[in-house]
Amino acid sequence: RQEEAPDTWALEDTLTPEESKVSVRLEDRTVHVGAWRYQVQGQDDHSIPVVLLDTNLPENSDWDRSLSDRLYGGDQYYRLCQEIVLGIGGVRMLRALGYENLERFHMNEGHASFLTLEVLHECAKENSRSMPTHEDVEMVRRRCIFTTHTPVPAGHDRFPISLVERVLEYRETLHMREVFCCEGEVNMTFVGFNLSHFINGVAKKHGAVSQSMFPNYQIDWITNGVHATTWAAEPVEKVFDRYINGWRTNNSALRYALNIPEEELWTAHQQCKSILLEHVKRETGVTLAQDVLTIGYARRATAYKRPALLFQDRDRLREIVRRSQGIQVIYSGKAHPADQEGKKLIQRIVDAGRELGEQVRVVYLSNYNMDLARIMVSGSDVWLNTPRPPLEASGTSGMKAALNGVPSLSVPDGWWLEGCIEGRTGWAIDGERGHIGDLSDEETAEALYRKLEEQVLPLYYSHRGEYVEMMRHCIALNGSFFTTERMMREYVLKAYFL
Repeated sequence: RQEEAPDTWALEDTLTPEESKVSVRLEDRTVHVGAWRYQVQGQDDHSIPVVLLDTNLPENSDWDRSLSDRLYGGDQYYRLCQEIVLGIGGVRMLRALGYENLERFHMNEGHASFLTLEVLHECAKENSRSMPTHEDVEMVRRRCIFTTHTPVPAGHDRFPISLVERVLEYRETLHMREVFCCEGEVNMTFVGFNLSHFINGVAKKHGAVSQSMFPNYQIDWITNGVHATTWAAEPVEKVFDRYINGWRTNNSALRYALNIPEEELWTAHQQCKSILLEHVKRETGVTLAQDVLTIGYARRATAYKRPALLFQDRDRLREIVRRSQGIQVIYSGKAHPADQEGKKLIQRIVDAGRELGEQVRVVYLSNYNMDLARIMVSGSDVWLNTPRPPLEASGTSGMKAALNGVPSLSVPDGWWLEGCIEGRTGWAIDGERGHIGDLSDEETAEALYRKLEEQVLPLYYSHRGEYVEMMRHCIALNGSFFTTERMMREYVLKAYFL
């Protein structure tokens, strides 16, 4: 079962402290905010600063010092105070660090939406007004962008208006209907929506789902992407370096992966797989076979992602394996500390592995992080994803797998609706076409078993050349497109320069 504990680390080993300090008002007290800087180095000499806020300062009370301790912790009061520090304190810190002429503010979800209030009051002050007006609201809208990331209602923070009136220093702004849609509460998503000129979901489908959730707003979409040089495994990188000139700074060049010799791509994949299986042996003591189809599944353990769907009908799974040359499955991923159902799903997977024994080898790797993710997305033979539509906003693990030539076997939701070319980049678990999202868990599991039995296993074991050709298409079609380079280009053209 999952158990979690605080992860203590020395900030100064990774971050550089900033001398600047700012403050925010919470209720009747002043909370001081410091900052640390981390420089993200690009492929060339360009770097981007990441500024992290810190309330763990001697000037603050013990309770206020804890505001930057943990993510998604505490009650509503704690979260509201955090979001005021992040939004209002964040803008003030940027100003203190010399960023006076920022043209755009981009909010990812509503956690930072109070930044719009700080910018709104800046605009009013610049125009010698004590209170913001409609003109100030329009000025702020031209400068702000909002990206919504989840179709799950719990992902949208809401606070009682009585609490906000008590804590927020700009409480007089609450009367502005252009900013707040109150009805007894402050919805941070609506605050961001109301003060942004561009709103988007993170996949084409998610944009449409978000539009139906929020019909009073115009919602666009920009599909997520992954950073190619971060997620391409070293053996794969070496092949890219030999055959695809300039791919590190021009990810679209990965379309030339179709020219990579089959044997070299297969050898690189086998090296990645060996690294994964060696990690499994080292961490669990379980020896998995190099020549057995290895299915990978790693993401947050939560109910709507249905991580245990593969074990819905264990007798059916045993029969499929009995008639083939075998399947082995590697899982990883953490549940939110408060998500008891997610923790039970992890237990269910571990129990299924014990029951299936030697028939289907199942391992669950602990301490999931980016390093383990890199090993898993490159070393698996097939990447599995089984969300319950339409709750997968985008998903990126399958993009990382595709970058390494690993095809996906996935329910068509999120990014996979755009990335799946059936039989070319992987397979859709969709039952009868036209009924996506209408299938029960039992029907989806049967569709998964059918794809495994009729297409995935025969391709891997009996048509190796066609499997490697699929690997090349994964890279050329999906690896070259679902990148942060393409994603950022779309944000620049559709949102930042609009």
